[in-house]
Amino acid sequence: MFSFDLCVYCNTITKEFNKQNPLVVDKSKIGIIKSMIKFASRLIFHFFTNFIALLVAAYFIKEFKITPDLLNFSLVAGIFTLINIFIRPILKLILSPIIILTFGLGIILVNALTLYLLDIILTDITITGLSALIYATLIISLINILISFSAKKIYKE
Repeated sequence: MFSFDLCVYCNTITKEFNKQNPLVVDKSKIGIIKSMIKFASRLIFHFFTNFIALLVAAYFIKEFKITPDLLNFSLVAGIFTLINIFIRPILKLILSPIIILTFGLGIILVNALTLYLLDIILTDITITGLSALIYATLIISLINILISFSAKKIYKE
C-alpha cells in the first residue's frame, strides 16, 4: 500500500513539475525524437554516399555528365537521395515479380529506372545512351553497397 501511494505521489509531482517546467521532454515523445534523428542521419549518410557514387560515375563514364558546379552536383545528389528513399520502394513493389523471377537481378532494373528518372527530372545531369545508363547504374550500386557494408562493419565495432 505504501509503495502504491508513493508512486501516485511521484507521478503527481512529476506532472506538476512538467507543467511548471516546459523544457522537460515527455517520455512518450523521446521515441519519436529518436526515430526522427535516426531518419535524418540516414538521409545525410545516403546523401553523401550518393554524392560520392555520382562523382565516380561521372568521372569514369564519358556519356554520363553532371554539371561540374558544386551546388548543382549537390542538388543532383539530393534529388537522387530523395528518389531512392521515396520512389524506389514503390518501384520495387511494382517490379517485385520481375525481381523474384530473376533471383534479385531485377533490382538493377529498378536502379536504372531511378537513375533515368533523375535524368528526366533534372537538366543538370545528362545520360547519353543505354550503355552509359547501365554502367552508371552498376557503378553507383556497387559504390553504395561497398560504403554501406563498410559503415555497418565500422558501426558494429
